[in-house]
Amino acid sequence: MDKYAQFPDTAIQGIGQVSRAFMALGIATFHQACRHVHQMPYGYNSDRDDLMILFKEKMGTCTTKHAVIATLARELDLPVIKRVGIYAMTEALVTGTTAILDRYRLPYVPMLHCFLERAPVRVDLTEGNRNGKNGPIDEFLFTERVAPNISEKEEYLIYRKALSEKILVREEFKDMDLRRILQAREEGLKLLKANQRFSVGGARAGSAR
Repeated sequence: MDKYAQFPDTAIQGIGQVSRAFMALGIATFHQACRHVHQMPYGYNSDRDDLMILFKEKMGTCTTKHAVIATLARELDLPVIKRVGIYAMTEALVTGTTAILDRYRLPYVPMLHCFLERAPVRVDLTEGNRNGKNGPIDEFLFTERVAPNISEKEEYLIYRKALSEKILVREEFKDMDLRRILQAREEGLKLLKANQRFSVGGARAGSAR
């Protein structure tokens, strides 16, 4: 992933609810907003479909962090978009994955993640956060542009469709059914949350700068 400083920058004006929220915090530019969101603690929000939940709970995940910044970019007419992607979750990336792979006889667990893009620059504002992963996600099996504040239901439907059309057709998933992957995904989500809770309180990295 790249640094948000490679995105275009501009002054924030009070032309939308996200812009006004940042201005109320004394944040004056798009880059300052990116830095602020990157430095916010990683944490699972009570309502991920609420665009303003990041400001209310002062923490967020890839979903809520990137929803806010992608919306800010749209309010400021900046060419920065949000994408969702499917990545291969392995033991190297998430400690404890091997048990899931063995249980479901999978080469990896296809998991969903989102990020910001102004091609070819890709930025993950959760990179370096205590997010349950051992490092950045640099490769995706599939990506798709989405609305900044795409709903949880819509995001899941994209994931299901991509599994059927893009993942299950891969050689390493030959003769495997969708249900097995979905069950493994549920365990993968639980593992990420457990790892994130275990690592809470450590120093934050600054790799998305």
